[in-house]
Amino acid sequence: MNKTFDKQYHIWTIGCQMNEADSRKLGAQLETLGYGPTPDPDEADVVVLNTCVVRQQAENKIYGRLGSLKTIKQRRPDLVLGLMGCLVGVKEAPALQEKFPFVDVFMSPSDGGPLLDYLQEHDLYEAVLLQEQSTRSLRDAIQDAENVLPIDQRGVAVTAHVPVVLGCSHACTFCIIPYRRGGERSRPSADVLHEIELLAGQGIREVMLLGQIVDRYGLDLDEDINLADLLARANKIDGIHRIRFLTSHPNWMTDKLLEAVSELDKVCPHLEVPVQAGNDEVLANMRRGYTSDDYYRLVDRIRDRLPQAALNTDIIVGFPGETDEQFMDTYRMMQRVQFDKVHISTYSPRPKTVAVRKMPDNVTIAEKKRRRQMLDDLQKEVLTAKNARYQNTFVEVLVEKHQKGRWYGRTPDNRLVYFEGGEDLIGQLVPVQIDWVGPYSLIGQKRQQVNAEMLAV
Repeated sequence: MNKTFDKQYHIWTIGCQMNEADSRKLGAQLETLGYGPTPDPDEADVVVLNTCVVRQQAENKIYGRLGSLKTIKQRRPDLVLGLMGCLVGVKEAPALQEKFPFVDVFMSPSDGGPLLDYLQEHDLYEAVLLQEQSTRSLRDAIQDAENVLPIDQRGVAVTAHVPVVLGCSHACTFCIIPYRRGGERSRPSADVLHEIELLAGQGIREVMLLGQIVDRYGLDLDEDINLADLLARANKIDGIHRIRFLTSHPNWMTDKLLEAVSELDKVCPHLEVPVQAGNDEVLANMRRGYTSDDYYRLVDRIRDRLPQAALNTDIIVGFPGETDEQFMDTYRMMQRVQFDKVHISTYSPRPKTVAVRKMPDNVTIAEKKRRRQMLDDLQKEVLTAKNARYQNTFVEVLVEKHQKGRWYGRTPDNRLVYFEGGEDLIGQLVPVQIDWVGPYSLIGQKRQQVNAEMLAV
């Protein structure tokens, strides 16, 4: 594949789905300039690290990777090395440039423009984009490019992330995102829908609309539109089979949005609504803006309108000042709500946040691990019981990949399913009869087309 390109690029991505979307976009842009993808940074002419600093562990991995790239850069001074994402943020580039002088380009989240500028300034691109206007910048010219999917993903990737809200202005006390990704900005609906159309034309069958608080989509735009409206317009795009969105906030999940999930045939019954904690004092200290009772009432609204929907959440254990009894409120919430998936993390102090400045990190590492393990054990128990209802039922699977002799994909409510089959099924909707269930996946056999009434989800 790479032999058709004289120059090559390598992008290493860590962190959230927004980073994955940013890397996908940057890869497509570099290919427009004549670069091809390579999995080996030693072979690349351009290497980009797309970074995450939500947890200290992720930040440590970045520093380790930078160390190894410094060695490559010393051996190959012509290598263009770029640092992108939340480590750079919106203000950190000058300090990072002093700390890592071997890095050539620093890029804020979702902005590959500085790299395009660098390649143009040093005449390191091959595509003829500027014939009509010699003064036109690559940043402007690249917007006309129709490729939104890197070449090594076309015909292979089935799902894609599409940012619709960039940044965040909510500023929870534990969260570094507003400091690194900036304030909340919604993308114009025409840009979002055009991107989805292009993705569908390049083989994508499922899109995930992204935002730190995705429910707030459109509130800052001049056009009269909200997330439910955007979902309705995306639902009409040919070639797309499924639409998902994340992450929601309990205060912004409206009845109109729930109705859209219920009524639009491509929008999946799969909701990601972080609660973070089940104790009101901890929630107040986190500055989440709701109480546990508020969250319970939201769960009732969701399950009244969408009884088959999967409800996923995020929980942080060991937040500063969290007592054992306060943690047990979170444990009891998990028991009561019976979430379909819980992303559990231990509290990690992040620079400049209110929590790190004003709240001592006084829960020991050992206690954080103990609490996390308790929630992990409970979640396994809950999922084992919930998934048992799929035994001997039919589910519809959007096939994503073939691995180790089996196909796998996901149900509309985002459960992972493995099954056997011979022909190429990538991107197809396949009925599967489940004959084995576990807490984290289902296994079954491909069947002939079945009636919609027979499907469990």
